Amino acid sequence: MKSLDPRVNRLNLSQTSEGEVHTNTHLVTWEVFHQEKRGKQAVHVGIVHASTPEMALILAKEQFARRGRTANLWVARTSDIYTFRTDDEDMFATVPEKLFREPAAYKVRERIEKFQQQNKC
Repeated sequence: MKSLDPRVNRLNLSQTSEGEVHTNTHLVTWEVFHQEKRGKQAVHVGIVHASTPEMALILAKEQFARRGRTANLWVARTSDIYTFRTDDEDMFATVPEKLFREPAAYKVRERIEKFQQQNKC
C-alpha cells in the first residue's frame, strides 16, 4: 500500500489486485500504557482496537500521544493480562490491629513542630 504517510508505509501492508488492503477483519482489544518521561513508570491510559500490534501502536500514538509529553507507548493484548478473580478480593484485606503499617499511625508532625519551636528562639 503506497501512502503519503510514512507511518503507514512502514507497516508494509499487502494489497489485493483490486488495491484493497489485506487486514484481519477481527479487531483485538489492546491496553495502552503511556510513559511521559524516560525513567518514569508507564501508566495505563486506555484501550484501542486493532488487528496487529503495529497498528495498535499507531492508533495509540494518534489517540494518546498527540497532546503532552510522550517518551514511549506500550500496547498489550487485553487477553494476555492475567488478574485475580473478583471473589478473591478478601486476600487483600489487612489485619486491623496492624495500624503501624498505615502512615497515619505515626504522629511525627507534633514532634517536628515542637522541634521547630525550640530552635526558633
